Amino acid sequence: QVQLVESGGGLVQAGGSLRLSCAASGMVFSISDMGWYRQGPGNQRELVARITRGGRTDYADSVKDRFTISRDNVKNMVILQMNSLKPEDTAVYYCSGMVSGINVWGKGTLVTVSS
Repeated sequence: QVQLVESGGGLVQAGGSLRLSCAASGMVFSISDMGWYRQGPGNQRELVARITRGGRTDYADSVKDRFTISRDNVKNMVILQMNSLKPEDTAVYYCSGMVSGINVWGKGTLVTVSS
C-alpha cells in the first residue's frame, strides 16, 4: 500500500506564493508518475502538474510559467511551488501517485487565494 500526505495549503493574497509538499510512505518503490490535481468549487478534479520518476514534467496550460513541480525520489516527496497565484487557483489540491496504472490519492489540502 501507498499513503500520500499533503501539507502547505493556506490563505494567500493574489500575486503571492505557496509551496505544497506531499510525502509518500509505504510501498513507495511501486510509484511511477506523481502529480498534483485540484478541485475548485463546483468543478471537476483537474490535473495541475505531474512528474515522472525520471523527472519529466507536464503542466496544465493555466499554470504554466507560474507553478513548478519537483520530486525527490530519496525522500519520497513531491513539491509544487506556486507563484503569482490568482483567485481562480482557489481549490483543494490533491497529491497523486500512480501505482500499477491506478491513481492513489492523498486527502487534499485547501488553497485559498483572495483578491
